[in-house]
Amino acid sequence: MTLRQEHRAGEKLFVDYAGQTVPIVDPATGEITQAQIFIAALGASSYTFAEASASQDLPSWIRSHVHAFEFFQGVPEILVPDNLKAGVSKPCRYEPDINPTYLELAQHYGTTVIPARIGHPRDKAKVESAVFVAERWILASLRNHDFFSIRELNQVLFRSLEDLNTRKFQKLDTTRKALFESLDKPALKPLPSVPYEYAEWKKARVNIDYHVEVDRHYYSVPYQLAREQVDVRLAATTVEILFKNTRMASHVRSYHKGSFTTVKEHMPKSHQRYLEWTPSRLLHWAEKIGPRRVNWSLTSCRIDPIPSRAFDPVSGSCAWPAGTPLSVLRPPLHAL
Repeated sequence: MTLRQEHRAGEKLFVDYAGQTVPIVDPATGEITQAQIFIAALGASSYTFAEASASQDLPSWIRSHVHAFEFFQGVPEILVPDNLKAGVSKPCRYEPDINPTYLELAQHYGTTVIPARIGHPRDKAKVESAVFVAERWILASLRNHDFFSIRELNQVLFRSLEDLNTRKFQKLDTTRKALFESLDKPALKPLPSVPYEYAEWKKARVNIDYHVEVDRHYYSVPYQLAREQVDVRLAATTVEILFKNTRMASHVRSYHKGSFTTVKEHMPKSHQRYLEWTPSRLLHWAEKIGPRRVNWSLTSCRIDPIPSRAFDPVSGSCAWPAGTPLSVLRPPLHAL
């Protein structure tokens, strides 16, 4: 025995990928790849959205959700995905572990993710039905078509969706679109002012130099976080670093491998003072003592191939009073 499910207007959006794929032919090489078909169906009206993507990876999964919300012109109360790895990191009947990016998407749009239970196909019967209908009425009609890009396929899919959503049900004297206009659409939440910007979340350990490695680039955090584990939010243009759900640093994302992005305020005071001793500042200090001290300092800086290594002897010489014999102020041994 089963309990018949009643879906409230605007409550649930069921999402999944179709089992069938559509071949895409590379016009240059003739190579064939399989496009994945994302399906989303509203519970009350069965109003359906479909979109092709190159894969079922996380960016494609998130992008299709954003496009689905725009197609429906609103947001449901609950998202009901299958336990796809892109959306659910760790399936569980009671407390599934939702992918952080997927969870952030839901928070941005003011909705909730409640995955279908494993081994309970009736939890996702609506989307299974939508997938079946899409495969039967849309994908089957595309068998004899050749597509050379995802964009071309989506243009055809969109036209086919219009036909599907305006076709009458077999047992009801109405259409999905008519039910959507009267039931789901008025109950959906409004879209936010800006769409969600895709970002990935990672965990990282702060190095002893108070920098975090992200895609082989190093970003600074306050030095007090050295050796701590932090969360990194990685967007296309920004990198945010959080510790215990508090944002500790934000940087413009850099794609230069092996380079450093450092904020001066993240350094200990002693490191900040050390960096303030540039060659020009040391020479200015030597000028206050006399021209002979300036010449000696210039010699020390020039003969050392590593300028920063000459800072200590030069700064030490400036601590000697004016008139000190130059024989006392010898260049560092490694520079002789």
